[in-house]
Amino acid sequence: MDNRTTERIHEWLSGNYDQQTKEAIQKMQAENPAELEDAFYKELEFGTGGMRGIMGVGTNRMNQYTVGKATQGFANYLKKKLGDDALISVVIAYDSRNQSSFFADITAHVFAANNIYVYLFESLRPTPELSYAIRYLKAQAGVVCTASHNPKEYNGYKAYWSDGAQLVPPHDAGVMEEVGQIKSLEEVKWKGNEDFISKIGKEVDTAYIQMAKGLSVHPAQIALQHDLKIVYTSIHGTGIQLVPQVLKAYGFTNYSIVKEQEKPDGNFPTVIYPNPEESEAMKLGLHQAEAIDADILCGTDPDADRVGIGVKDDEGKWILMNGNQTAVLAFSYLIEARKKSGLAAPNDMVIKTIVTSDMIDKVAMKNKVTCYNVLTGFKWIAAMINEKKGKENYIIGGEESFGLMVGDEVRDKDAVSAVAILCEMAAVEKSHQSSLFEKLIDLYLEYGFYLEDLIGITKKGKNGQEEISAMMRSYRENPPLEINGSKVVEILDYQTREGKNLQNGTTRELDLPKSNVLQFFLEDGSKISARPSGTEPKIKFYFSVHSELLRKEDYKTTHALLKSRIDGIIQSMKLIE
Repeated sequence: MDNRTTERIHEWLSGNYDQQTKEAIQKMQAENPAELEDAFYKELEFGTGGMRGIMGVGTNRMNQYTVGKATQGFANYLKKKLGDDALISVVIAYDSRNQSSFFADITAHVFAANNIYVYLFESLRPTPELSYAIRYLKAQAGVVCTASHNPKEYNGYKAYWSDGAQLVPPHDAGVMEEVGQIKSLEEVKWKGNEDFISKIGKEVDTAYIQMAKGLSVHPAQIALQHDLKIVYTSIHGTGIQLVPQVLKAYGFTNYSIVKEQEKPDGNFPTVIYPNPEESEAMKLGLHQAEAIDADILCGTDPDADRVGIGVKDDEGKWILMNGNQTAVLAFSYLIEARKKSGLAAPNDMVIKTIVTSDMIDKVAMKNKVTCYNVLTGFKWIAAMINEKKGKENYIIGGEESFGLMVGDEVRDKDAVSAVAILCEMAAVEKSHQSSLFEKLIDLYLEYGFYLEDLIGITKKGKNGQEEISAMMRSYRENPPLEINGSKVVEILDYQTREGKNLQNGTTRELDLPKSNVLQFFLEDGSKISARPSGTEPKIKFYFSVHSELLRKEDYKTTHALLKSRIDGIIQSMKLIE
């Protein structure tokens, strides 16, 4: 254990920390020194999106002290940026995770003690409603206490600016700097000005539901298919607060809830990972959908910003769509439906991230809609909306990690409104004696068959982050010239903001902000992206391959060929031992 770790432990044992915390430290000293080291070897980092970590005692954990320090730093930045005498307000929400309401309460009291007015949701609410509420209430900032889709041991703290989006430059760096300058508990204003805290709830709910209802393109089709059989699971999260109400507002009358996962519960008793990306989390929903012969299954994560869907394939078997497939369906639906309804405008635009299916670019191009590619994260989608405001008309944004954002009144991924739009899509297809699966095949026939996949590699413990850094360093210093038997023709390095053509040696400047992402483009059209996480010792590899699909009957064989190409890339890069 290094000296700085030992110093941090001593500071907590001798400082003004509660007795229960000190006893927990002493217990770890006696019984689990390795856990003690992991809890104190560093400060839990306040990154560009806030904090996320395991709950517990220590500087490297989510607890009342790390949350208090983060809030004080955020408050300091707001007052420095907006002025000590400015009337500043923030909105605070929390999800169903253990301690989320406790952390939200601490956050509210620290802001209030700094003479910042607080709108605190009366009970748990989805993250997208927090984003909406910031703009609706004309607040200067917001915080939601959630760890999104992480396992039950985690919690987090997401910070938002006045546009309803997570922090982007210069605010992200400014808040990080202020948080980093809080060195002791004595610098945190823990209590004071209780009158500065106001509870909110139903008024914002009603406004949000009306906004979501206004996103519908084909209400007449819903009226015809109002009894569409919908199965919905909130996976023990906040979606149960609003998703049923929004479906009802749209006019759907035949939705059923997965009862075993209906109750908000931070222990997530029916799943290992409360994430609709995981088939295990959607298993109960699939069983219910099959039992009642449903038309669509929808699931949302604990803070209801991610959405997953299940549909029947051409053989009537229930399958789960991946995030890219769902995004392709949603983007193409809104683009096509707006054209048919006469709503399309010459300046319409859509936005996706650089690791999301390039099939969306083709759909947009054919329909004469501009498609912008941004860095991963909805804050960059929101930043592009701000940049194009008054010049271009934003329709939808999305990323492969099960995130969609329809319309611009919410500036973060919104699974609540996405569920309603996806169900509307299913209703439209059913009225045409088709299904979402069949629609996807039709899109493959028209634009090409794009198949995507990803793997995440986690390096645990103290050295995990360094191992991932070493991996990225190796790719930069010794980039592969061939992957899976296909030449690497171009490498894009978003850290240096440089693209290099390996065929002729030319370089070009990338027009996106710096980010620790590498992309490799192969001669056969394959694309591989490597992106370390900013909040945990994890690196994701994204794979995209494509081919023509000439006939519906060739779907399975083409899918198998594309899947084998992805497997070959993974094996060639030695990403799985």
